[in-house]
Amino acid sequence: MIRILALLAALAVAACARQDVTEAPLKDLGEFRLGHNVVVAPKMQKVPISREATEEEWISSLTNAFAERMGRYEGSQLYHLGVSVEGYALAPPGVPLVATPKSALVILVTVWDDSAATKLNEEPEQLVIFEDFGEGAIVGSGMVNTREEQLQNLSVNAAARLERFLAEMHEEKGWFAPRETPAEEVPAEVAAVPAAAPEEG
Repeated sequence: MIRILALLAALAVAACARQDVTEAPLKDLGEFRLGHNVVVAPKMQKVPISREATEEEWISSLTNAFAERMGRYEGSQLYHLGVSVEGYALAPPGVPLVATPKSALVILVTVWDDSAATKLNEEPEQLVIFEDFGEGAIVGSGMVNTREEQLQNLSVNAAARLERFLAEMHEEKGWFAPRETPAEEVPAEVAAVPAAAPEEG
């Protein structure tokens, strides 16, 4: 966990990477359709100077952002997301501009194939997300955004970063490719967590 905090501390003064907006065109994700969207934060850490955000706030915000973005895909095969919030930095207000602190988030992602009841990635993928607050690297986000806005922006950008990761894996490793005998019907909702529920740790 010290490594995560060190990473976030370095990222807090790095240039902000802009992410795609929610309304961006769909990427090629093959037959992907979102099943379970499980976000946990039992080991979440924050950079010391960061504003506070609770586990519940992160879980709610990220779950909604992932559902909104990934729920757009209507493939014929179900996949589940297991996401662990590892650390965050919400830039505080009143910091000298020379520091230009930025808000950042670190998550671990595991993708599960519902039909095979197995992970697509044995080791969780670490994703690093920055906030896009419209001021480039000139001012810190704490100077222009509230704590709630920072958290929301990071969640939206996390969903965009996750979408890009899934598209990369589809292209590079064939994730979400059509099966030889696709299911005749895929329910719009999944009522129960599968026996092999996504876990992070």
